[in-house]
Amino acid sequence: MKAKDELGRRGEGIAADYLTESGFDILARNWRCAVGEIDIVARDGPELVIVEVKTRSSVAYGHPFEAITPAKLKRLHLLAAAWAAEHPEHRAVRRRIDVVGIVSPSWSASPAIEHLREVE
Repeated sequence: MKAKDELGRRGEGIAADYLTESGFDILARNWRCAVGEIDIVARDGPELVIVEVKTRSSVAYGHPFEAITPAKLKRLHLLAAAWAAEHPEHRAVRRRIDVVGIVSPSWSASPAIEHLREVE
């Protein structure tokens, strides 16, 4: 497995643990459909939350949040609608997109975690 893929998987695990500790209920991880992939699907109270996780080993080439372009955000909204259509048992009053950015310089260092809620 490539180092960047390992870093991404590690970041998704860190994000899932962080969200669980923050009171989120994780419903799915790495859900795929024809439109793409959702890193984490969770509930935060009555809200369905689609979580994009961006992990970097440093900010030398930009902060993880800089990877969330308007096109990426549009795709996340399409993915949210596709997931909700496939899982009507998890209808929510509201859906939102969150982004968790992780900077983890090494496997032994504590990662820096930032959480943006309701990214528009």
